[in-house]
Order: sequence, then C-alpha cells, then structure tokens
Amino acid sequence: MADTAATEVSGLVEELSGASRRRRQEVAHTLALVARSRPETLLPHVDALVDALFRPEAQTRWEVLDALSAIAEKDPDSVTGAFDGAEASLFDDGSATVRLAAFVFLCRLGASSPERSDEVWPLIDEAIQCYHGDAEYRDMLAALLALAQGNASDATRKALAARVKFDSESGSGYIKSFSAEIVQALS
Repeated sequence: MADTAATEVSGLVEELSGASRRRRQEVAHTLALVARSRPETLLPHVDALVDALFRPEAQTRWEVLDALSAIAEKDPDSVTGAFDGAEASLFDDGSATVRLAAFVFLCRLGASSPERSDEVWPLIDEAIQCYHGDAEYRDMLAALLALAQGNASDATRKALAARVKFDSESGSGYIKSFSAEIVQALS
C-alpha cells in the first residue's frame, strides 16, 4: 500500500511541470494536503516542489509553499533550496496569498535553527514593513509568533522584539494583542 501511495505522489509531482495550468493547480492543492498529513511522503520530491515555485499561476505557488512549510516542520534541511523561490514569492505583486505562504514558509524555516533565522530575518523584516496592516497581516503575526517560539538566534529574537515593540504597546486590536504575545514569547 505504501508503494502505491508513493507511486501516486510521484505521478502527481510529475504533473507539476505539465502544460495545463489548471491541472498544475489541482495537483499542487492535492500535494499540499498530502504534506499536511504525511510530509515525509514528499521528501523525495522536494527539488520538483522547489522548481514549481516558478510556475506562472499563483495558486500553484502558494499550494507548493504550503507543502514546503509542512515539510520544513519535519525536515528543514531538505527545503533550504526553496529559499530563492520563497524570496521571489514574498514580494509577488499579484497575489497576497502567495506572499503570505512565502512568509509562513520563511518563518517556519527560520524557527528551525539560529543560523536559518539569521538568514531569513532580513526578508521577514522587510515584509513586515511592506505589508503591515494588510489583510494578510494577522496571519503573518501568527507566523511570527511561531518564529518567536522556535529556535531563532539571539540577534533575530532581539530584532523581532524591536520590530513589534511599538505595536505591542501602542497598537490596537489584533495587531496589539499578537505583537504583545510575540514580545512575551521572546522574553
């Protein structure tokens, strides 16, 4: 049965590079669902997922980033090759959903080690400044909380605390409460 599932996943992964935009989106969605329940199933296919970050359609990219985020929680070493694709997606002008998925991926990757947190922090910091208050900002704050609770370096932890300090003291609504929770997690 495990061999059948692996063969099915391999077939789906191959379709990520197919000619049909619609089929790539459907396949990416299915792979994201697989990654949430069994991320280890996609480990042999990380390179193909990374390659799919450069497909033209937004849905394929955000679904693949979701899959890579799930894999990053289990095996962050395996997804470090997605850094450039995630960086490009983080500043996608056409899709807030792609930007958010890239942000979540980078936060999960950064939470895995002090060195990775230092590598991703400049991008995360820039994204916080660019998208502060946007519709997806609430979910970005949730990802930042996970970064704060992870294995970030002292330098990243201090920079993150400094970045959200004002909002934790003077913000309002969810921005103030999430920012305060982040500051508390960092102390």
